[in-house]
Amino acid sequence: MSARRTRLAVLDGVPEHVELVETTVPAPDAGSTLLRVEMAGVCGTDVHFWTGLTPYPAPMVLGHEGVGVIEELGQGVAVDHAAVPVQVGDRVVWVPERACGRCHGCTILGDSSMCENLEVYCAPSSHNWAAWADYALLPPEMPFFRVAGGTPPEAVAAFGCALPTMLQAFERAGGLSPGQNVIVQGSGPVGLAATLLARLSGAGTVVVIGAPAHRLDAANALGADEVIDIEAVPDPSQRAELARAATGGRGGDLIVEATGVLEAFSEGFELLAKGGRYLVVGLWGTPGSVPIRAMTLNNSNQSIVGSSFCQPRHHLQALRIVERHHAAIPLAEMVSDQFPLARASEALAVSRRQECLKAVIVPGPERCA
Repeated sequence: MSARRTRLAVLDGVPEHVELVETTVPAPDAGSTLLRVEMAGVCGTDVHFWTGLTPYPAPMVLGHEGVGVIEELGQGVAVDHAAVPVQVGDRVVWVPERACGRCHGCTILGDSSMCENLEVYCAPSSHNWAAWADYALLPPEMPFFRVAGGTPPEAVAAFGCALPTMLQAFERAGGLSPGQNVIVQGSGPVGLAATLLARLSGAGTVVVIGAPAHRLDAANALGADEVIDIEAVPDPSQRAELARAATGGRGGDLIVEATGVLEAFSEGFELLAKGGRYLVVGLWGTPGSVPIRAMTLNNSNQSIVGSSFCQPRHHLQALRIVERHHAAIPLAEMVSDQFPLARASEALAVSRRQECLKAVIVPGPERCA
């Protein structure tokens, strides 16, 4: 087929500015796949890049949480990366990153999320794979997975990278045994994904500490037993009393830090039960340090586990969870705001102010011909 025109939402190095760049996307080469972007999530990482809080290689196309429809298959592409047959018109999700396969992380550790040369974001070009665009052209080695029929794109986009990120984090922490108490710090997409997984894993009491109120309502809908509003209870010591009371005085067998706020670390550590694990997921782009009482860590047999990124298998696991549970759990309702590509900056601003549960970009009818 002939080449298509596509718009790309590009960060150009100017804080709080997104430029729409138009280019031509070619027909896919052998092994490649061309997608029409249907929906793409707004992630907290996107907001950090947009504000300049986290450095990035400008110019850079935004969007790493995409749901797309197969527009054209390159020669030799007949199945997705889980060996499921695909055809034009199928809905898919893809993993917009490329591991090098030639470093210690990839080869010795067998963990692509630890790749020393991991490519996650791409510069604007005709071979763009990012999701804030009309079309995405996936190179042969970039994993994608077919979405089962009847699964709405909103349910898939609702947790974007948050659900696969939390799946790897739970895995790194050794999983969750039924009946264990979980305390989640943060009620954004990562915290809500942790809440969902805790409930599906058979957790005992699930406590979510966060704000604003509409996000805590979502936490309740996803299985939280108790929510603590940091705006209504600003004193950390009072929050600790409430959290311990909710867990029968024990504290959290597993505590998930999903705030991105450094001060939350100290608060969370104080809530850790004997033998408990503190899972740090949200401090990816947060500089600074906090003191740790090493004797307590030692004598209470506690552990601290960090987890960053995820691997292709976690994207597939997340998709299977969504396919299985979206009819019973209001996953699609987590998408609260939709914006056309031309209003990308507005989507980022709304997300920064936490006015939404989850914002998404929908290229829609104004896409390039």
